[in-house]
Amino acid sequence: MTLAPLQIRRVGIDTWRENVVYLHRDCPVVRAAGFQALSKVEVHANGQAILAVLNVVDDERIVSNCELGLSEDAFERLGVLEGHGASIAHAEPPASIAALHRKINGERLGRQELAAIIRDVASARYSKIELAAFVVATNQYELDREEVLHLTEAMIAVGRKLDWQHQVGAGLVVDKHCIGGIPGNRTSMLVVPIVAAHGMLCPKTSSRAITSPAGTADTMEVLATVELSFERMVEIVRQTRACLAWGGTADLSPADDILISVERPLSIDSPGQMVASILSKKVAAGATHLVLDIPVGPSAKVRSAPEAQRLKKLFEYVAGHLGLQLDVLLSDGRQPIGAGIGPVLEARDVMAVLQGEPGAPQDLRQKALRLAGRMIEFDPDVRGGQGERIARDILDSGRALARFNALIDAQGRRADRPVLGALTHEVLASANGVVIELDNLRIARIARLAGAPQAAGAGLLLLKKLGDPVRCGEPLYRIHAAFDADLAFARAHADKDPGCRVGTPEQLPQDFAGGSFFSL
Repeated sequence: MTLAPLQIRRVGIDTWRENVVYLHRDCPVVRAAGFQALSKVEVHANGQAILAVLNVVDDERIVSNCELGLSEDAFERLGVLEGHGASIAHAEPPASIAALHRKINGERLGRQELAAIIRDVASARYSKIELAAFVVATNQYELDREEVLHLTEAMIAVGRKLDWQHQVGAGLVVDKHCIGGIPGNRTSMLVVPIVAAHGMLCPKTSSRAITSPAGTADTMEVLATVELSFERMVEIVRQTRACLAWGGTADLSPADDILISVERPLSIDSPGQMVASILSKKVAAGATHLVLDIPVGPSAKVRSAPEAQRLKKLFEYVAGHLGLQLDVLLSDGRQPIGAGIGPVLEARDVMAVLQGEPGAPQDLRQKALRLAGRMIEFDPDVRGGQGERIARDILDSGRALARFNALIDAQGRRADRPVLGALTHEVLASANGVVIELDNLRIARIARLAGAPQAAGAGLLLLKKLGDPVRCGEPLYRIHAAFDADLAFARAHADKDPGCRVGTPEQLPQDFAGGSFFSL
């Protein structure tokens, strides 16, 4: 039953990837239809319709009894003006709900069932409760490799797929991705200009940070515009052979963004979901060849070599069936990469490497060269083993810097570049010795508490790395913040556990070799 029209009101609440509507408890529609809080409802206005979760309010300052309030997500998805008439009705359950219940019971799902679930997810027909049930079920009852393949295919199918052969006449499109979990790991901003300067097409769409102190898009935004329309992105790629853009405007694998909004608060990142998330985005973005970096370390996402090998094989199986040529590297994830953690600090590291500054972080440089070299070896005219040398020549000659500056200018160089947070606090060593541990998770947490990435100049500058000698009272790292409250939060967390331990050289990991990059 569809009930009498109500007047739309934009409530201005960010519900993060979920449609939420608001009705006053005294609204006649609530009483007549028997709506309850958290009911699934269907909203119709001007020929458009959305499914949403209902919240019931008692304060007329939010909505009156003749208004229908819409969250920011619901307002944007419905696409009508404030004040427009709308009707509301009880929603039918999503068509795929039976398949969801099967997965909750631990049953294996087929291609069509997973496709139906992902269609409903992408159409915002699932509430956060139903999304959480799917995420938890696929984590508890681990997806087999065929299910991971079907999930990836379904996620590709519900969004846009870029065709660079049609757009710019390129048959070979290279990309690079790291599974995450390592602060400061801004290799993409070095790899992309190196590979583009070699002449290969490398249109990089990147994410913003969700639980980390900075994503590639956050760091690139310190220097240039990253929110580009698809049409503008194509123009830039034609001009520079590359881009470093935020992927949120491209509508690539939209179901993945919705699932991530639930996975991250639950701290769930199961292998199957990780593989489907990464490969669906890369295939949808038009990549034909991908270098994948899997860092391994005690505080990385992947903790051991056997776990890394299992994940590598799963990536290779799915990529092979999707027609994506994949090269997986397992790298040293025992500590952050570079010195800076946070958008401004990481952008500073990137520019130092590109400009060949003597104090540039060598671990960031070496890792970027290794990754760029493997990407260059996708070029059929390059012999195996020659890619890293070519990448080093491009970087040392200044061609990568020139290409990066061209890319910044094409995307829109920022005149109002954010500055480093002026409020600082140094965390000091409590004993003589060497640094024997840097906890990626805790270091990232402290940088976020300092305000990163929302405050671009906030974060953390590492002054010591694994194996470095240190004296009692010497600073291990410096916290930067823009606001007193943020600095206080970060200091309090660092006082409890700084995430950096000092010990004797004998306590270093037995295979430690100065922060080496390795492939297992």
